[in-house]
Amino acid sequence: MEDICKRLVGKIREDAEAISLIKGMEVKREGPCMISSLINEHLGINSCVLMGANIANEIAVEKFSEATVGYRDNREIAEKWVRLFNTYYFMVSAVQDVEGVELCGTLKNIVAIAAGFVDGLEMGNNTKAAIMRIGLREMMAFSKLLFSSVKDSTFFESCGVADVITTCLGGRNWKCAEAFARNGGKRSFDELEAEMLQGQKLQGVSTAKEVYEVLSHRGWLELFPLFTTVHEICIGSLPPTAIVDSGKPTIQRICSL
Repeated sequence: MEDICKRLVGKIREDAEAISLIKGMEVKREGPCMISSLINEHLGINSCVLMGANIANEIAVEKFSEATVGYRDNREIAEKWVRLFNTYYFMVSAVQDVEGVELCGTLKNIVAIAAGFVDGLEMGNNTKAAIMRIGLREMMAFSKLLFSSVKDSTFFESCGVADVITTCLGGRNWKCAEAFARNGGKRSFDELEAEMLQGQKLQGVSTAKEVYEVLSHRGWLELFPLFTTVHEICIGSLPPTAIVDSGKPTIQRICSL
């Protein structure tokens, strides 16, 4: 993303406004950088973000859904984005918490991977609900450690708990993780992505890696056992069953949250 921004330098009007729908972050030596911040930094323009419980094929056939615009300071600009995107089947609201909204859209994909593991292992709805709750809690804790400005209320918007639910029920990350676990981790995520997503990209695995790098660098691995376990399963260090294996110290830490 940073390279894309650099190629656009000098080609964007100074009074332009940006809005990012990108889920993810750039991990640098000095720490993680959100995509909206990269746009601000390299292009010198303000960037809001749009995230929410939005399965693309359902929006395409105009089934009702919601989304959240995150903004920093300019409420007027945020309201313009709301008016631009809002329709009778796509309800958009704005919150003054760009980092919180953006991190929700980023981190929920890790939780969806965990939920997919649970479903692939046929562990049932109780276990899946527990994983979703723990995942939302780790999302909140991670976001607030990175940015003290993040608001608890943001996690009750469409970009937060609603997006976690939707993504864990049927998003692309859940779909591939479910197949990964059902096959005992013997088929790679790259293979499953190519076969199942028809050109769409799997975001949760790369996000789990990015988050793991941040946790490892800052000595936070013990604080985020679910995020840590998901990454270790994705890279083959642990089997899919580790997500709910009560004999593992990691899952005991997860369940104590």
